[in-house]
Amino acid sequence: MARLHARLAEQAGAEGVLDVAYRTLDTPAGTLLLAATDAGVVRIAYAVQDHAAVLQQLADRVSPRVLRAPGRLDEAARQLDEYFAGRRRTFELPLDWRLSKGYRRQVLGLLPAIGYGRTESYAQVAAASGSPRAVRAVGTACATNPLPVVVPCHRVVRSDGSPGQYAGGADAKRLLLALEEA
Repeated sequence: MARLHARLAEQAGAEGVLDVAYRTLDTPAGTLLLAATDAGVVRIAYAVQDHAAVLQQLADRVSPRVLRAPGRLDEAARQLDEYFAGRRRTFELPLDWRLSKGYRRQVLGLLPAIGYGRTESYAQVAAASGSPRAVRAVGTACATNPLPVVVPCHRVVRSDGSPGQYAGGADAKRLLLALEEA
């Protein structure tokens, strides 16, 4: 059955009818769903975000032609494995930003500048965006980040230094921050 599925995925890709490829990856922060289009990685989701619901959202918002095709995400999986092993500090992956628009997209574009092992407050990110009063909007941008870990919204914390909320859950955010502090 696995060989048949692999052949189906390969054929779908060759015929140009595979719009969204996905796979899962076990990490210290839990099982991640990785999804990519021809443009790049479009979605990373934690198990607490309900992988089945995320796949349905991708079918609704990107294309119904979604197929488990792990080979298309080998590079993303390799870089994430290196990150969780402490051997990678930045990601070099093509990203498909279509699930993020407007101010949210602007905020997410600022997050990679927060260096590995560092944090900034929601207020600092709002100021960097040119809208210092948009602290809640920065929080919303982080909460709706379609590319967590790779686009490091976990590095954005409350002004008092406490972690704040995170789409992957509080434990996942603490784990990522601790990994980067080591």
